[in-house]
This record gives sequence, structure tokens and C-alpha cells, in this order.
Amino acid sequence: MNYWILKSEPETFSFDDLILQTRSFWDGVRNYQARNYLKTMAPGDLAFFYHSSCKEVGVAGVMTIDSLPLADPTQFDPKSEYFDPKATVEHPRWFSVWMRPKEKFSKIVSLLELKTLEKMADHPLVKTGNRLSVLPLDQTQFDSIFKLGISESFIFI
Repeated sequence: MNYWILKSEPETFSFDDLILQTRSFWDGVRNYQARNYLKTMAPGDLAFFYHSSCKEVGVAGVMTIDSLPLADPTQFDPKSEYFDPKATVEHPRWFSVWMRPKEKFSKIVSLLELKTLEKMADHPLVKTGNRLSVLPLDQTQFDSIFKLGISESFIFI
């Protein structure tokens, strides 16, 4: 099993939106390194849903990867902001996965809290600079963040 952090701006798509949909496609990733991470995901992997570029930046909950990587359909749609004219069905450039919500934390685990975790000291998420929308975690990092999220009550979905 692998562990991940996937980032989204909540005004575009939030963890609550995922809960309402019960299953959703994680599309629109247009960074090659983030794409390469997506391509290594497998059903059953766990990922944190991270709210970025908002008032309460941080981890909102846990989701389960629910599919193997698939071609991101937005790359083929000329009406989509994520359209890529160089992508073809035979040779897609961008990938997505399906995911399902697993647990919602009772409060956001803030970036400031994440920065206090020794296991996260060298992780790109807590460093200033370019934070990818998809980042890997090791199990100890995942467990450390999860413990912060469940330190109060949380909601099983």
C-alpha cells in the first residue's frame, strides 16, 4: 500500500464535495511529476485530502484510491480548461484516479500543525516553494498526520 497527499482548492472541489458525491475522479493534474505519482497509484492506497489556497489550509480527511490510473478525460475535451491538444486517446499525457472518502477529521489539520511533526521535517509539503498537487508519504508520515487528525473525534464515512 502507498500513501499520498492530494491537494485541491476547496472552492473548486472540497472534501465535503467528495463526501456528497461518494466517489469522484481526481482530474486536472497538469504537472509531470504529480502525473508520474498518479500513475503509480493503486486501488486501496490511502490519501489525505488537503485543502490549499484557502482560509483553513490543511488536511480535511482521508480517502481511498478506488481505481488504477486512467487517462484524464479532460485532456481530450476542447471545452475544458485542462484540454491538451497534444494528447491523444492512443497516447494520453495526463492521468487520473477514482477516489472515495474514508474519514473526515472533525477539524482541519493545519499546515502549521504539520510543520511541527518531526516525520514531516523534510517533506516538500511543509517546505516553502512549489508544492505539487500530488505528493507521496511514507507510512510513518501518514500515521503521524492521521494521529493529529483523530486526536479529537472524527467521522467514519
